[in-house]
Amino acid sequence: MNHFDAMIIGAGQAGPSLAGKLTGAGLTVAFIERKLFGGTCVNTGCMPTKTLVASAYAAHLARRAADYGIVLSGEVKVDMRRVKARADTVSTNARTGVEKYLREMKGCTVFEGQARFEGPDTVRVGEELLTAPRIFINVGGRAIVPDFPGINEVSYLTNTSMLALDHLPEHLVVVGGSYIGLEFAQMYRRFGAQVTVIEKGPRLVAREDEDVSEAIREILLREGITVRTGAECISLAPHKQGVAVGVNCTEGEPASVGSHVLLAVGRRPNTADLGLEKAGVVTDARGYITIDDSLATNVPGIWALGDCNGRGAFTHTAYNDFEIVAANLLAGEQRRLSDRIPAYALYIDPPLGRVGMTERDARASGRLLLIGRRPMSRVGRAVEKDETQGFMKIIVDAETRKILGAAILGTSGDEAIHGIIDIMNADVPYEVLERAVPIHPTVSELIPTMLNELRPIKEKGK
Repeated sequence: MNHFDAMIIGAGQAGPSLAGKLTGAGLTVAFIERKLFGGTCVNTGCMPTKTLVASAYAAHLARRAADYGIVLSGEVKVDMRRVKARADTVSTNARTGVEKYLREMKGCTVFEGQARFEGPDTVRVGEELLTAPRIFINVGGRAIVPDFPGINEVSYLTNTSMLALDHLPEHLVVVGGSYIGLEFAQMYRRFGAQVTVIEKGPRLVAREDEDVSEAIREILLREGITVRTGAECISLAPHKQGVAVGVNCTEGEPASVGSHVLLAVGRRPNTADLGLEKAGVVTDARGYITIDDSLATNVPGIWALGDCNGRGAFTHTAYNDFEIVAANLLAGEQRRLSDRIPAYALYIDPPLGRVGMTERDARASGRLLLIGRRPMSRVGRAVEKDETQGFMKIIVDAETRKILGAAILGTSGDEAIHGIIDIMNADVPYEVLERAVPIHPTVSELIPTMLNELRPIKEKGK
């Protein structure tokens, strides 16, 4: 029996930073990781995929060189082995860094293997039995493999196995028209593959407003990506050219045949094999660990952070989970999960930066609203870069003068959105941002201009 002051299960974004805080406060920590240090972001998420996105952008820009007066001789070619090697290097360096940080941390003991609860304060890792009065679960999630007809008869890819490819698919069929699927769809189109996106719903990225969804669709169509929505019944079957993906769309062929199929239809938490029932920890119907506003589970002394708690599916929300827990436990603060303003990005090109409420949700709330819009074609920085696809939009509560949400779909949209995020977190009226003096030429400089052009929605909630 090994006793520690605290135990952390999983080396995702929240875990290592929390270990640093706890050991820095003089506590002993048992850190358990069963496979790859760094979690989803480092190994199969943000770092490798955004590295691939950067390579795809370089290929795309090279093909457009003549638009900028640059003459390149010969065809632009993509070496997929070198592309993959670059992404692998970025992930490996980050993973090695996380593991080294933990193993060299004074007061932290690393255990490798599957963690399973044997009680509310006891966890087994192989032959080792560990106990601690404080246990933090940070086990992340993985891709859902849906029970499509024919799923067991074909080979398919997930976001994880996709990263192992060192060659270019002739025709990649992406099942799922949301964030992960669209990023892979565009990058592989830019690498040179034929790409088809199949989405069950009536439009892409359904959580966004319809104008955002439609603009994203247009961006993908302009690059030669086939988009099929309304695919109510999806099935898979072997085909001499690879895999036939059957759809029941309102128009088009009854099947899309691809050399490779990527399943990108959502994620599930890695909680099924933790033995949570032995600790009495409650999960919901999808396996997510139920938590309160402080990220505590129903069992005193056990917290859940990151993707496994169902309260955020991003690296930055997992890190914020760590910040909340550390501040409350070690600094005596009363930080709450419900105070977090949701913000995220979709890393197609141009990217989508999002914060707060959508226009649809704001209208449904019954508030009196002010809305500002500006096409990227009227943003000088976008014109100079010849990247004018997309638009920006902001929604304001007409009575409180507070910003409710915003979307920037356009060049540097993932960066420009942060000015709005900061104002919303400061909880001040929109006029504070409107009166700012931004730098020219930037994308951000048009946000105060857009605020100056706010127009009311005449009817409440309409």
